[in-house]
Amino acid sequence: MESKILKASKEFEVRFSEVDSMRIVWHGAYSLYFEDAREEFGRIYGLSYQTFIKYECYAPLIELNFKYIKPLTYGSRARIDITYHSVDAAKVIFDYEIHLVEDNTLIATGSSTQVFLDRDFNLMWCNPPFYEEWKKKYNL
Repeated sequence: MESKILKASKEFEVRFSEVDSMRIVWHGAYSLYFEDAREEFGRIYGLSYQTFIKYECYAPLIELNFKYIKPLTYGSRARIDITYHSVDAAKVIFDYEIHLVEDNTLIATGSSTQVFLDRDFNLMWCNPPFYEEWKKKYNL
């Protein structure tokens, strides 16, 4: 069986509170857009933060990267696309792309890596059983 690529998308409008004095999105807002994408992915595929908590673990970010290509401005309609990357290690890795809705112009790209911690905040070196089952469900 061939491995699937899991993707999700979410549209949003740039709000005034997300821009700086130049009317372009402040760099810190991109982490929130990525978070929104992770939540949408979790909602669609059943891998939400609530899922982690249900199985008594956490999945904090340990790496977050951005590459800004064009400015995103106040009032723009944009779409964030998120792609899951399956790895054997006990990690959750996503790639992101932000595009303008009107013409699909690429605005920014990025990636994130999360690891698993148990309830006592100890690093989990192996994938939790629920995550292994989730990966099997999607042939990852």
